[in-house]
Amino acid sequence: MEGGGEGQGGDGGGQRRKKSIWRRQPGEGTSTAAPEASPVAPMEEEPAVMLGDEDEPVGPKTSEFRSRLGWAVIRAIYDALLEFQVRRLEGMEFGPFLRLEELMPDVVLIQALKERWDPECQAFLFPWGQVPMLEDVVRITDLRVDGQAVTETTYTSYQEPVERLLELEVRGERSSLVGWTALQANLGVASARHRTGEGQAEYLARLTEDARAVLVEEEGEATDRDLRRFLILVIGKLILGTRGDPVGCRCLPLLEDLSSVGNYARGAALLAHLFDSLGTSSRETGVWAYYHLPSLGRGVARRRGAVPLLQRWRFCRDERSLRRQVMLIHDALNTVPFGHVQWTPYVGEDDATQPWVERGRPYFSRDIWLHCFNTVVPLHHRLVARTLGLHQAVVEFPTRQRSWERPGRSFRGIQQVTDWTVRVREQLDD
Repeated sequence: MEGGGEGQGGDGGGQRRKKSIWRRQPGEGTSTAAPEASPVAPMEEEPAVMLGDEDEPVGPKTSEFRSRLGWAVIRAIYDALLEFQVRRLEGMEFGPFLRLEELMPDVVLIQALKERWDPECQAFLFPWGQVPMLEDVVRITDLRVDGQAVTETTYTSYQEPVERLLELEVRGERSSLVGWTALQANLGVASARHRTGEGQAEYLARLTEDARAVLVEEEGEATDRDLRRFLILVIGKLILGTRGDPVGCRCLPLLEDLSSVGNYARGAALLAHLFDSLGTSSRETGVWAYYHLPSLGRGVARRRGAVPLLQRWRFCRDERSLRRQVMLIHDALNTVPFGHVQWTPYVGEDDATQPWVERGRPYFSRDIWLHCFNTVVPLHHRLVARTLGLHQAVVEFPTRQRSWERPGRSFRGIQQVTDWTVRVREQLDD
């Protein structure tokens, strides 16, 4: 994730350290209803979790819950695309993901889960350990996990490919970020705010009509440009999301040849990105918990049998305060017994409806390297075992002739031109 190290670490500037999210406040009064974010805002404002006094927010920093891209805008642009463009997206295997009707995050559950994430062992620290796996990704999102690794050269500046392929500008001389406002305007949804008194159907119809008015209707370089702009929005904001408004375009060189876009293991890249920066809100993480930790009672079944599995769930709205909800989830995670963990949640699924599951099955039960450009992390399949002080055998991960040294969190591949297919050759070969 571009700038993944930003907004992390100490408070800096001599500021007083925030209270721990684990601290239970004495004399806790009656809970109040949590404000609900509008499900149709184009840039969803996810509420900051307030866990301390009213003048002292505790939990995620402001940058972690800043405005995020609303799913309504994505669906409106997708619906505005012409038939031949939709066919191309189907050929790239984006179709099932883009046809999702709703994509709302369970902010409270994600906040509670990320407090239990151990970045060293890449696992959630529960009484019984859990690790998101490739099978979870492919079943939940329908993003393929087989194919070419998402890796290539990263550059000090992306101005040249952004100007040539998108006709936009990056936000700084040494940057791989483009502004959401400019991208939004070029896709025809500059006026994407929900109007007062406007119903959901009217809102979506207006966005679709506005997008259709600016999108090119004849095949050629202009339609390729429109498609790349849309894919940068989907990949750079939703799949490999960035904090705040900017949209990452490190994947743009992979989009130069649109006929090869469908060959990449985007689902594996999403999991690598998730492992590297779980602090970013992840809708997929919430749905993962609905299946593996059903005793938490956070998910509500919406459409049985639908695929991808994101279609089947919505989070259960809770009228208690956000602080109270997070504390209750923490208490439940502290005591969840082995029998309340669903270790094989997908038994009985009709895999015929998800052919990409069969293609990815050879990778499901292996220790394997996950690649997402400059992020290369090991997936320890055998780490799904007991943690938090209970006995666990040492998990060894093969590194061939030398140990793997991860780049520091401050290194994000923009300080110098780096060919990751050379730098991580051993991991790619493995």
